[in-house]
Formats: sequence, C-alpha cells, structure tokens
Amino acid sequence: MAGHSQFKNIMHKKGKQDAIRSKLFSKFAREITVAAKMGMPDPAMNPRLRLAVLAARQENMPKDNIERAIKKAVGGDAENYDEVRYEGYAPGGVAVIIEALTDNRNRTAGEVRSYFTKAGGALAETGAVSFMFDHVGSIEYPGSVGSEDAIMEAAIEAGADDVISNEEGHEVVTTIESFSEVAKALEAKFGEPRKSKLVWKPQNTITVDDEAGEKILKLIGNLEDNDDVQNVYANFEISDALVKKMGG
Repeated sequence: MAGHSQFKNIMHKKGKQDAIRSKLFSKFAREITVAAKMGMPDPAMNPRLRLAVLAARQENMPKDNIERAIKKAVGGDAENYDEVRYEGYAPGGVAVIIEALTDNRNRTAGEVRSYFTKAGGALAETGAVSFMFDHVGSIEYPGSVGSEDAIMEAAIEAGADDVISNEEGHEVVTTIESFSEVAKALEAKFGEPRKSKLVWKPQNTITVDDEAGEKILKLIGNLEDNDDVQNVYANFEISDALVKKMGG
C-alpha cells in the first residue's frame, strides 16, 4: 500500500472533520489568492488559478469563498507569500517533500525542522531528495468515466505520458509542459476530473516497519496541520495492518 495514496485518508479519519475542512479551505484560499495575484484573475486565462479553483471545487469549497480569495488578490490587500520547497528524511530513510506558501520563511522553516526532529528525522538541503521523485502533472478520473483502453487512447491522443488504472480509478500522468493542454483535452471528452494538479511522484517506494510507519504518519500529520504547508509527498509504503490500526 503506497504511503502517499493513503496517509491523507488516515489523517482525515482520525481528525475532526470540520476543523480539517476549515484548514483545507484556508489553504485553497491562499493558493487561489497567490495564483490570481501572479497572473490574470480569470481562471480561463490563468492556468494556475484554474487548477487552484478546480481543486477547491473538488473539495466542495463554497463558491463565495473562492470568489472572495480572487477578489482579495485583485484588491491589492493580499499578503505577500513566498513559495518554498522543503526536503528531508523521515524515519526509515523515507524521503519527504513539502511545498509551502509562507509570509515568514524563518518561522515556517523552524516549524518544519522541529517536526522532523521530533519524529527522529532530519530536514535536508533543497535538492537532497527531490531527485528521487518526478515532478509531473496528475489528472484523476473515477473508473466509471470509461474503460482503461478508452482512457489510454484519449490520453495518448492528448499528449500524456502514462495512464495508471486500478480499482480506485484512472490516473493520467503528463509532463509539466503538456499538463494544461492534456487536462483541457480530457475534460472536453470525459468532463471535470476528480483531481488535477502538479505532484511529486516517487520513482520508487520504501517499505517500512510499523514502528517507523507510525512515526512517519505522525510527521506527515503535523506537517499537514501547519497553516503554511500546502502539500506533502513521501516515498514509503506501510502494512495493511498499520493502515487498519491508524483508521485507514
């Protein structure tokens, strides 16, 4: 069982749903505001903003919240956020990548470092682990939209690199450069995807024992609870028994 595909579900089930949703909406709002501030405030003319709005809608973020985040950028009263990537090692030698939007680099770096230290891991230099991941576009559809062959044919025609199909659905993988065009082509054929974003996909995964697995899941939970952290990626697998124990 891949760690990245399951740890979000585990954390969601263990936490309080309302608090999690509120924090999630705040993170979406921050990304929407940053995207709108960097480019056009129209999602149709701004690929990054379009992705941010799509991700927010997929988690049922209210339309008013989305529009308010865009207006905040247009009004010029939005905070200035820096995009920062942190990399480190969790217990068991597991590689972790963290993407953050912060208005205080020193604060965020200190907090991220403390999470790693408490978990028995270590924060590393940028570039220390990212070479073990591929930075790609990921477009997910439920299995009900079409067969594996139908998705594969459409994806190849649109310029995608790969399609991964399993019981959870279909994932179309693209280069960063072709991501926007592939996403548009698939949406025209199959409708709005379940998820669509740029991700760090591990080239290989490490299987860890339950003791390390619990520490890693706690580390990831602490990172995701941080207001500045937008995304967390890790290259590990844990046992089904631990998934069950942790509420997955």
